[in-house]
Amino acid sequence: MNIEKSNITSEPVFYIFAFSTTQNQGLIILVTVFQIYFIILSGNLLIIVLICVEPRLHTPMYFFLCNLSTLDIMYVSTTLPKLMYICLTGDHVVSYASCMAQMYLSVAFGDTESFLLTSMAIDRYVAVCFPLHYSLIMSKKVCGLLVFPAWFMSMVNASILTSLTCNLSYFGLVQVKNFFCELKALMNVSISDTTSLKISITVAAMYVGVIPSCLILASYVRIIHTVLKIKSLAGRWKTFSSCSSHITIVVVFYGSGMTLYLSQSLEQELILSLMFVTLVPMLNPLVYSLRNKDITEAIRRRIDKKISCSL
Repeated sequence: MNIEKSNITSEPVFYIFAFSTTQNQGLIILVTVFQIYFIILSGNLLIIVLICVEPRLHTPMYFFLCNLSTLDIMYVSTTLPKLMYICLTGDHVVSYASCMAQMYLSVAFGDTESFLLTSMAIDRYVAVCFPLHYSLIMSKKVCGLLVFPAWFMSMVNASILTSLTCNLSYFGLVQVKNFFCELKALMNVSISDTTSLKISITVAAMYVGVIPSCLILASYVRIIHTVLKIKSLAGRWKTFSSCSSHITIVVVFYGSGMTLYLSQSLEQELILSLMFVTLVPMLNPLVYSLRNKDITEAIRRRIDKKISCSL
């Protein structure tokens, strides 16, 4: 379908730019994205299954981790399958309804990621600063009150931004300069006045990005202050190491997000967008598996049990 032959339509069709590649390069991207997607699915599914079947992992920390792994699977599933389809078939065209749905889900899941990481920071703060009262403070009810609003507020915010985007007008076959229907990419190609949408994005960025990041920072300031009070070096390291996995994920999430907005070219933006969508979901199971003693012991117990049953 040729962009030059497009006309003004009541329901526009979107052309996903993806990556400007040759057929061989497209095949390389397809294989790479498929491998990333497989690692994300298998790694996060492993964590979800382990947390569900292992009674020792039925704690607030792993309840949040289970939510994060579930979210990561859903997040990448909104974008990577379509990117693989484009690389495989060369068909870059997406219908209006599909594009709006993809944008809604990507915004909702991206926002939820930020809120869940904040909830996990609060959990680590209580665990380190109030260890004797941890189980009392972080009850099932409190955990639910931290997780449910994260999902709900994200969906509300995504609904508002999607509604405003749906009110924009587009000319014919619209070229979206990203590998999926990303909010800012859609706003930039609209022929309508986008002032209200820009204001809404700025307000949303405050309560989705700035406020959660400040809460995370405040939590770790208190955690570090508490850790420094511990006299033994071994005690300090043991206490702080319980937060190391979460710190890694937070740094990667916010670091890749900030780098994305500092990109200077379209190719850079495409690569950084792909990294932003995939890095945390891919690193999450690796970081928690390699650096978390409870997870590694749970995996070992399951393997030992499987071998015993086989014998």
